[in-house]
Amino acid sequence: MLVKTKAIVLSSLKFQEKSLIVKCFTLSNGLKSYFVRDAFSGRKSNQKIAYFQPLSILEIEAVHKNKGTLENFKEIKISTPFQSIHTDIYKSTIAMFISEILYYSIREEEANEPLFNYLEAAFQWLDNHDQIANFHLILMVEVTKYLGFYPDISDVDMPYFEMIEGIFSPLHAVSSLTEHETSLFKKLLELKLGNNEKVFHVIERQILIKILIEYYRLHLDGFKHPKSLDVLKEIFS
Repeated sequence: MLVKTKAIVLSSLKFQEKSLIVKCFTLSNGLKSYFVRDAFSGRKSNQKIAYFQPLSILEIEAVHKNKGTLENFKEIKISTPFQSIHTDIYKSTIAMFISEILYYSIREEEANEPLFNYLEAAFQWLDNHDQIANFHLILMVEVTKYLGFYPDISDVDMPYFEMIEGIFSPLHAVSSLTEHETSLFKKLLELKLGNNEKVFHVIERQILIKILIEYYRLHLDGFKHPKSLDVLKEIFS
C-alpha cells in the first residue's frame, strides 16, 4: 500500500557498508521501520543522511506492506526544516535523548495523531527557543498523557507520590518518592513549555530525570535505560 504521511525520525542504524535502517513514528501508522539502500553512496549521500538525524520531521511517500518487515521509502523531503536543533550542542543532545526515550516508549504500529501533533509542536518550540534546560523533563511528563500513564493529580496535595499506581498518597510506601522528591515532581507537573526555565537547579533536574526514567520503566514493558543520559548530564552539568 502506498502511503503519504509525516514521520518523526527516532533512530537510524547503519546496515552493512552503505545502507540504513531507520525507525520512524509516522502520523498515519505509528511506529514503522524502513530500509534505506545506498544511503552512504552517490553524490547525494550527505543529503540522504541529513534526513535521518534524531527528531527530523519528514514528509514521506512509502510502500507499507504491513507484514512486520522493513518498509521502503519512495520519496522523502523535510517537512519542518530545523534551524538549530541539529547544530546547537545543547539542543542536539536533548534531541538525541528524547529520540531514545521515544524509541523505547512507542511500540504500536497504529496511528496516535494527538501524540504526533504534540511532538511536532514541541520540537518546533525547541527549535525556536533558547531557554530549554527543562524541555526534556516537561516533554517526558506530557508524553505520559498520550501513552496512558499520566499521574493522577486528584490528591496532589498529599505528601508522597506512589510510582506504581501513579497517585499521590498520605502514606509512604516502598515505591513512593520521598517528600522532597514529591515536592520537586509536583513543581514539574505545573510546568509548560515557555514557563520560567530557572525553576530547577542542576541537581534537582538530575533527581527529576531519574524519577521520570524509573516511572517510565514501571509503566512500559521493555523500556530501557537510555544510553544518552550520561551525555545529557555532562552537557547540562
